[in-house]
Amino acid sequence: MNREIVHITLPDGAVKSFPKGITGLEIAQHISGSLARQVLAVLVNDEVWDATRAIHQDAAVQLFTWDDDAGKSVFWHSSAHLLAEALEALYPGVQLGIGPPIERGFYYDVDFGEQDFDAMHLEKVEAKMLALAQQKNPYQRIAISKEAAIQFFQKKESVYKLELLEELEDGQITLYQQGAFTDLCKGPHIPQTGFIKAVKLLNIAGAYWRGNEKNKQLTRIYGITFPQRKELKTHLLLLEEAKKRNHQKIGKELGLFTFSEKVGIGLPLWLPKGARLRERLEQFLREVQTKAGYQPVVTPHIGQKSLYVTSGHYDKYGQDSFQPIRTPRIDEEYFLKPMNCPHHCEIYKSEPRSYRDLPIRLAEFGTVYRYEQHGELHGLARTRCFTQDDAHIFCRLDQVKGEFEKVIDLVLYVFEKLGLQTYTAQLSLRDPGQPDQYIGKSQDWEQAEQAIQEVVNQKNLKTIRKLGEAAFYGPKLDFMVKDALDRSWQLGTVQLDYQLPERFGLDYMGADNKKHRPVLIHRAPFGSLERFIALLIEHTGGKFPLWLAPEQVAVLPISEKYAAYADQVYQTLVAHDIRGFVDHRDEKIGKKIKNAELGKVPYMLIVGEREALDNTVAVRRQGVGNQGSESVDRFVEMLVNKSKV
Repeated sequence: MNREIVHITLPDGAVKSFPKGITGLEIAQHISGSLARQVLAVLVNDEVWDATRAIHQDAAVQLFTWDDDAGKSVFWHSSAHLLAEALEALYPGVQLGIGPPIERGFYYDVDFGEQDFDAMHLEKVEAKMLALAQQKNPYQRIAISKEAAIQFFQKKESVYKLELLEELEDGQITLYQQGAFTDLCKGPHIPQTGFIKAVKLLNIAGAYWRGNEKNKQLTRIYGITFPQRKELKTHLLLLEEAKKRNHQKIGKELGLFTFSEKVGIGLPLWLPKGARLRERLEQFLREVQTKAGYQPVVTPHIGQKSLYVTSGHYDKYGQDSFQPIRTPRIDEEYFLKPMNCPHHCEIYKSEPRSYRDLPIRLAEFGTVYRYEQHGELHGLARTRCFTQDDAHIFCRLDQVKGEFEKVIDLVLYVFEKLGLQTYTAQLSLRDPGQPDQYIGKSQDWEQAEQAIQEVVNQKNLKTIRKLGEAAFYGPKLDFMVKDALDRSWQLGTVQLDYQLPERFGLDYMGADNKKHRPVLIHRAPFGSLERFIALLIEHTGGKFPLWLAPEQVAVLPISEKYAAYADQVYQTLVAHDIRGFVDHRDEKIGKKIKNAELGKVPYMLIVGEREALDNTVAVRRQGVGNQGSESVDRFVEMLVNKSKV
């Protein structure tokens, strides 16, 4: 008697038949033994599974190894469980919180109670993790009833796990076991612990349980693991380089921005050089947007509560926002602007619109405010006020694909000009299992998701799909950019929205003399100027492209005798919109050069007696050295040409 079969569709489109109950690992073995030894997890119909989990229905399957981001994520999730196992063995009675994978590694939140634990203990835990990994214990998925799960964690007196269980539905609860350790977990996990060959616990920090400042502060242990020891060595070298490139360190050294506790945490103050850097980025994008048909608008920093109730932002984020601003008038409340889109919807609504007017593209460098918790703030990368290079495109249904494609082209143009060559487009979709997390009709969502998918296919973008990452009002395309240290940053975003036009009652008169609802596209190539500049600083190490550098030239007179000629050279630079300064300090030329080098000024012009007589400058390039003498006019011509975007 023949066993039942399932049809498995592989990424290349090939369809293969296997016995029902086949696992991803067995599929890999069928393809090649070497592949099977590398498989960490499997994608089954857009859901990541254990490679050892049985497949009972026809499915599209993709195998993940360490070379895939999803494979790394599962690897690090499994490593978090290994960390928890080591902690339970070394510190009996420890209370475990959550242990997710993160972009680079993992963490686990732990309540040590009265037991002492600090960074000095990390090496001991690392050694225990490696010893446990060498046991090659399989990660076993255990489906369990809610009642049984509660009984299990009551016996262990696991207060945090019991709290998590309260929110889970019966029939959808799983535990994972490796060796003597069992944890509440949705999964998935790697086949067995032996894949983990290198471990480094990086640091510890305080973290409130579930991110709520009213809850107990736990100890968060950060770590990273690898399937090969040499990869850990490489990673640790990159971490050292990352410390040198830290945007807060370089920002202070270059005098770009600062923070003041009196002003408030998470509120950056831009110094003159930093302000010039921002202005250059804004000017660059304004010029690109103008050519692309965008119209500039400016909106207030506050708005009435009713505006954000209409948009849905109040219901979604109101509890996490800054407290309302109350006026002397009774029942009048304003909020600091958390988003620009509601304001832009009101601008659209300010006059009648015709189908001939569309698309209408409104752009604004709008500063918004969101209350981020203390522990989540991080320099410019995570602030409480930030400026979005926001634009909103109101278009007809038949214009959606064309406009979406143009926005993608604009985002990629920005990345190209800033030297950001490695990126992945993340197609962020709703989670069908949590419909209450989103607003709007299911039909509109399906239409929007299909439209984005078709455009992405047409553009041949390298894309990953993420369920549950959509905005509450619509799907989006997020651009994940890798910097010089191979770290990912989420920057540009394009979002398709059928909901806000409905909520704000936006319309236009169609060719049929009937009113129609426009579609809204949200768009921000930089995302936030603050976060984008943090990336640029760390990507370039502070050595910005010539066209973007806050100071392009330092004019360095050898002595006071040549101060007047130095000023004359500087005025010539200013006349050609070249940014720079004259170092008039009473210092030796060697020290002036050193300071300009440390300040990462692209060009230094050294002037003395010969230069003053010949109307020339001695040119020096930052990090390169002397370039010889040049006439002032020829240097200016060269620099102007090199400064073009």
